[in-house]
Amino acid sequence: MIKTAIVHEWFVNYAGSERCVESFNNIYPDADIFALVDFLNDEERQTILKGKQVNTSFIQKLPLAKKKHRNYLSLFPLAIEQFDLSDYKLIISSSHAVAKGALTFSNQLHICYCHTPIRYAWDLQFRYLKEAGLEKGIKSWYVKRTLHRIRQWDVTTANRPDYFIANSNHIARRIKKIYNRESTVIYPPVDVDKFDLGSTKEDFYLTASRMVPYKRLDLIVDAFNNMPDKKLLVIGHGPESNKIKSKAKSNIEIITYQPPEKLKEYMQKAKAFVFAAEEDFGIIVVEAMACGTPVIAWNYGGTAETVIDGETGIHFEEQNVKSIIAAVEKFEKNKDSFDPEIIRAHSLQFGREVFEEKIKAFIDEKLEEYL
Repeated sequence: MIKTAIVHEWFVNYAGSERCVESFNNIYPDADIFALVDFLNDEERQTILKGKQVNTSFIQKLPLAKKKHRNYLSLFPLAIEQFDLSDYKLIISSSHAVAKGALTFSNQLHICYCHTPIRYAWDLQFRYLKEAGLEKGIKSWYVKRTLHRIRQWDVTTANRPDYFIANSNHIARRIKKIYNRESTVIYPPVDVDKFDLGSTKEDFYLTASRMVPYKRLDLIVDAFNNMPDKKLLVIGHGPESNKIKSKAKSNIEIITYQPPEKLKEYMQKAKAFVFAAEEDFGIIVVEAMACGTPVIAWNYGGTAETVIDGETGIHFEEQNVKSIIAAVEKFEKNKDSFDPEIIRAHSLQFGREVFEEKIKAFIDEKLEEYL
């Protein structure tokens, strides 16, 4: 077995990028794992890494690293370059920040699965600064300078991977724009087998996510405030919880975080799932479709690729209240044309087994060329 290393940014929870590492670990069970920090609990470690220990960077031991590791952004490039990967023939980086910048050499094959170039350093910089209250002042100057240096490092390390895999066509375009590198699209794994078809729909719409600004739950709530005859359930919690609750009128019910099984029940029963965020891919949208539930989503980013307009859901063209209302009204006129079985069948192409088969085939092909 070829000696393999898997490099990831950080392990602090079980989110989309960690699902990819889980699959990489399934494919290469003998691989060693490297990350800037690792604060997984035992259950998460067993799920993602099958109990393996992670080789961590010096950031692991810095003050408040468990909750404030992102505050050490300026040190990330240095930290990722300190991993000695010289004994490995195959390096797989799972990168949404700096993992792609790990040092490798001409006798090693480095394949980067890119979730996105560093969003808060590139196209989301101005939104990030505004939401963090860092548009002016000394602290703002320091953060802007740090992001400028991160961008410089990010571009200079764009040639370190031998090959890029993008998690969507949307991200492939960003990789081309920022790094001037071509990439192959392989959609990330969704555990569709954990979701069951719900053929009987009830009279409510559903949205669910973390309550943070970029998820744009405020737009969805404002849209349904203007449609008092339509019921909306909002599931989630986060910094914007109070803001969202204060907006909601009587036809909107705000429910706090729900465990996966309960969320699945709501997804199975909802007449449609509404989603207004720009996502690189959007796992929860595919999970809703795995329940046979049509999705009303913005025709941009990952949801433009995963939701088929008129077949598995409805696209709206602008990220605003008016466009969401128009999409809901269009859905109401055509709701009987959506077949839950067809919607679920569409979701299966994004399953974990499909992902692992495609990743292994891609890497095997490149290894054959390399060796």
